[in-house]
Amino acid sequence: MDSDLFSQGTYAGYETRLSEHPDEELTLVGPETPCGEYLRRFWHPVFLDKELGDLPVALKVLGEELVLFRDLSGKLGLVHKRCPHRLSSLEYGKCEEHGIRCCYHGWHFDTDGTLLDVPGQPEHLRERLKSRIKLGAYPLVEYKGLIFAYMGPIREIPEFPIFDAMEFDNMEMVTYKAPFRCNWLQVLDAILDPLHTSFLHSNVGRVQFSEGFGEVGQMDFFEKDTWLLGVNTRRVGENIWLRVNELVLPNFTQAGSAFASDGTQRRLYGRSSFTRWVVPVDDKNTLAIAWANFGERGDPQEWNTPEGPELIEQGEVFDRTYEERQRSPGDAEATEGMGRITVHKNENLVNSDRGITLMRKRLREQIRAVQKGETPARASVANSSLIPTYGGDTVLRIPRKGDSDESQTLSKLAHAFMNIQYQADALDEDERVRFVCEKLTELEAKASG
Repeated sequence: MDSDLFSQGTYAGYETRLSEHPDEELTLVGPETPCGEYLRRFWHPVFLDKELGDLPVALKVLGEELVLFRDLSGKLGLVHKRCPHRLSSLEYGKCEEHGIRCCYHGWHFDTDGTLLDVPGQPEHLRERLKSRIKLGAYPLVEYKGLIFAYMGPIREIPEFPIFDAMEFDNMEMVTYKAPFRCNWLQVLDAILDPLHTSFLHSNVGRVQFSEGFGEVGQMDFFEKDTWLLGVNTRRVGENIWLRVNELVLPNFTQAGSAFASDGTQRRLYGRSSFTRWVVPVDDKNTLAIAWANFGERGDPQEWNTPEGPELIEQGEVFDRTYEERQRSPGDAEATEGMGRITVHKNENLVNSDRGITLMRKRLREQIRAVQKGETPARASVANSSLIPTYGGDTVLRIPRKGDSDESQTLSKLAHAFMNIQYQADALDEDERVRFVCEKLTELEAKASG
């Protein structure tokens, strides 16, 4: 075969050599790593209440091997996996009226790690051991079916944050978890990448949500305190669909509905389809732990099925064959396909990646602040005593005015939409809904005039 046939092409496989060194500052999450120390200053969901029975459960969070249990009094405990006596695993321990007892020699620990009993030892030695030895343990909060842990220095423990989306009366909140075989940052990146929904979920495999998602739209990014927001504003016929993806640092995420809207029907101030945290298991594994939100302002109740949260989370059910995943990839395939820890040096970021660039910059700033001994920035409550959130979607009836390029018009609408929401931060939920819907109606009328 004539070798000139190939030499005339642009084949560059041999010359292209990619880096193998990940950005350790942002990706490594174990104890005493910069990012791990930053993340440990926040509350994270670590387990679903409905999956915790009467036996202890071994789990890993932020690279630490732990055991979660509920003692016979109903109190939750999250402790280091190994008994400090002879390092036997407490996943085989016995839940007592107060705390847990090691299966090997019966050492008994309370939920806060206090050593309560040391069988088989002289009394004076027992007391000495109880004063000297503690089992590592972390505080827990149980909230609407999710179990949250704080794994940082106890002297720096923050108040448990309650976002407004955790208190909606008119939503049925269904807990779920989604495993990803990759680094946490690869999963988190997607929330500030609105463009990916137009391709991964619409134009590559099957249409996973609705035809409207296939419109690329105008993308705008916003920064407000610890919030980073990406708004994709699409033209769908005579309507304009504004969909807000939301990240509250470090890992709280929300987005618009998955199945309630396709952009063809007017919709005012719809809220998020999920209320979700991206939690590192270790450097190469991640769990998204969340509520799927069903109701008039979330996703329709007909999607409240065993598979519904999986479809909302990534566009496809989790358990599929390799061929099915190739033909219609979802978020797991896209993020895991980058490798267990993606190497940022090998990326070629473009204009639509501005949200990702901003997020990494802000994370790096906060990680370095903690390294200097500073307190990381945390979301703060408004006058309503809840932390306001913005993830959701709105569809306004605004006919096209004949402009071939509407990008500036769509961008102005996105900025106006976000400003309306900001103005309502201090209102309680009923007042906020009323205010935002009134302002959106005014905005719609003005833009249509």
